[in-house]
Amino acid sequence: MAPATYFTDDSMLRRVHREKVVALSGPRALLMMAAHPVAFEGFFMATGSLDDPYTRLRRTAEVMDAIAWRTKAEADRATRRVRSMHSKARGTLPRDAGPFPAGTPWAADDPELLLWIVACLVDSALLVYERYVTSLSADERDAYWADYRVVGRLFGLRDEDMPAAYADFETYMKDMLRSGDLHVTPTAREVGIDVVLRPPVPLKVRPLVELANVITVGLLPGTIRRGYRFSWDPARALAVRGGAEYVKRVLVPLLPGSLRYVPAAVTPAAAAA
Repeated sequence: MAPATYFTDDSMLRRVHREKVVALSGPRALLMMAAHPVAFEGFFMATGSLDDPYTRLRRTAEVMDAIAWRTKAEADRATRRVRSMHSKARGTLPRDAGPFPAGTPWAADDPELLLWIVACLVDSALLVYERYVTSLSADERDAYWADYRVVGRLFGLRDEDMPAAYADFETYMKDMLRSGDLHVTPTAREVGIDVVLRPPVPLKVRPLVELANVITVGLLPGTIRRGYRFSWDPARALAVRGGAEYVKRVLVPLLPGSLRYVPAAVTPAAAAA
């Protein structure tokens, strides 16, 4: 009998995150998270998350991988460590950060802060999936959000802390973007750009990084894009959308499973598909 897992191959979470192209959502999600002054100035900076950002990002990816693909026991161990770290990470903002004055208290296990982190992951993953893989029905989006509510619970959120259905989640995101709480601070702008858009990679892959950067900037909401002072214009928007249509209609459908899907999702049958 196979060990118990939180998700199966039929779940929407695995269906979305088996696609390698969904990795394009990561930089966008991080820039979205950092646009919340408490999340960035309080949590990311004060907890040392950016002292060695790429190691921290790799560990976060490993936790998410455990939740999506490994056994419940492995996922529980990984998220228990994260919750333990969050329970000890708290303090006050060291400086004014947008609408939040210096001295504003923060805690890494604050449900409102955790929800924003989870929401940025969900919003970014679905945006990339629908832009580059295929459109989803309302029922499929509901199923994906229901799966992510499981993820939220593993990180310490209660059901009442999270939107009940995907339509409620959409309302939450729209409200956050209009709330005035999101503000890209000078530090977030400097560090976010350096970490997300200038990763330490070999020179030969820099052109791919630059392409991914253009996509990341294009996927951001306009208000947040302007907060980071990224330049944008209709020509670039058209080019990014045209490239997405090519990937969605031509490239992705023709890729074999071994190239299209992440290793955890590739079975012998999928690799031959």
